[in-house]
Amino acid sequence: MAINYLYPDFEVHRDIQKCITCRVCERQCANEVHSYDKETNKMVADDTKCVNCHRCVSLCPTHALKIVKTDHCFKENANWKGEVIQNIYRQAESGGVLLASMGTPKDYPVYWDKMLINASQVTNPSIDPLREPMETKTFLGQKTSKVRRDENGKLITETPPQLALNIPIMFSAMSYGSISYNAHKSLALAAQKLGIFYNTGEGGLHEDFYRYGPNTIVQVASGRFGVHPDYLRTGAAIEIKMGQGAKPGIGGHLPGSKIGEDISKTRMIPEHADAISPAPHHDIYSIEDLRQLVYALKEATEYKKPIIVKVAAVHNISAIASGIARSGADIIAIDGFRGGTGAAPAMIRDNVGIPIELALASVDTRLRQEGIRNNVSLVVGGSIRSSADVIKAIALGADAIYVATSALLALGCHLCRTCQLGKCNWGIATQRPELVKRLNPEIGSERLVNLITAWNHEIKEMMGGMGINSIEALRGNRLMLRGIGLTETELEILGIKHAGQ
Repeated sequence: MAINYLYPDFEVHRDIQKCITCRVCERQCANEVHSYDKETNKMVADDTKCVNCHRCVSLCPTHALKIVKTDHCFKENANWKGEVIQNIYRQAESGGVLLASMGTPKDYPVYWDKMLINASQVTNPSIDPLREPMETKTFLGQKTSKVRRDENGKLITETPPQLALNIPIMFSAMSYGSISYNAHKSLALAAQKLGIFYNTGEGGLHEDFYRYGPNTIVQVASGRFGVHPDYLRTGAAIEIKMGQGAKPGIGGHLPGSKIGEDISKTRMIPEHADAISPAPHHDIYSIEDLRQLVYALKEATEYKKPIIVKVAAVHNISAIASGIARSGADIIAIDGFRGGTGAAPAMIRDNVGIPIELALASVDTRLRQEGIRNNVSLVVGGSIRSSADVIKAIALGADAIYVATSALLALGCHLCRTCQLGKCNWGIATQRPELVKRLNPEIGSERLVNLITAWNHEIKEMMGGMGINSIEALRGNRLMLRGIGLTETELEILGIKHAGQ
């Protein structure tokens, strides 16, 4: 037997005095960590299988359990850290790419936390959102920049197709397959109740969810999974996915083990066969090619739906966005490198791309300098964690934001980062029926509605404190932000002043 060089990352600590041997932990753990020892009449745990999902801890009726990060360590070395050594051991054993889920855990700067929001005092009085109207509704799509009249001199009031959001927040792309039927339904129900939109991701749209079409953004990705005329006509908008923040420059992969009858039918692919979407769209190698697809989709939907182009935040994002704005797209979605994922090569997730804050600021600046900012709306995602992050993103130039990881956390996700295994104990990133049913979509949607409603209250409070009563007045208003602990270069890219100035 080969030597196993890996020590468990987590240890299960069980208080024998509190444990009543009810075996709830055993029944609830999809990873088979817990088991009952008949000889000793005690519960035992296999630490090597624990992913720290907290399901057992949350449901233990006597609070007898806790998961503790192991204190086992390698000899200290600033260059060869324990994580690096363990990764080498894993690849030496498997010969494969290391897969990882959710956003990068690396200690890169979080620029949201290095920006402070301005507040009004005397000369520009604040606004009380409890007593005065605050407008958080926003419209996404191309905006007219000049007054137009017909041959009779009458004003032309028609505008390009728009998405109307009651709150400038949408649920980002998560495909049916990467997440469960019940998770998908929770997002759809919540979007409908809130008057916002959720995104199908690249997995097509289950026929049960066509009823939520007015609140659905349908995605067209490189694999074209589940794309057909009815799918395109059902959605309120169409998103062309060129890339995503967690894995810029590469495609997607849904393991065949997750592709049962329902997902096979929805994606229009064989059951139990890996769904691999290529890195590029094989019909897009230039802005001119992208323009052809944009107008093909507009033609297919009678020019009634806005077209979104989603790209990852990379080093030349400003030039890319400038080209997209000229392609005929109505909305540009930019996904930062902290964005989540169901599965991505760990090296790419942790080392490719740039923070969404810097990407957003540079794109908004470029489009304004070129006089084409009104040609498109900007939507950004990639670790938007709070209402304060939303405010800061809009002040940097976003029209609206995408949330995904925050939404999954609201559904019960504990960020154990093993989505790719399909054993999600919370019924979110799994297709196993006995696990899927653990997430009640009615309760899930209620929790999502509560989260976004709470954020909306806080957004109004912060806007009122700034003396601003509409999202439109906040958009791109960088005077409302100040940096703290940032370099001159970072301040310049963000387009904000340092605190105290």
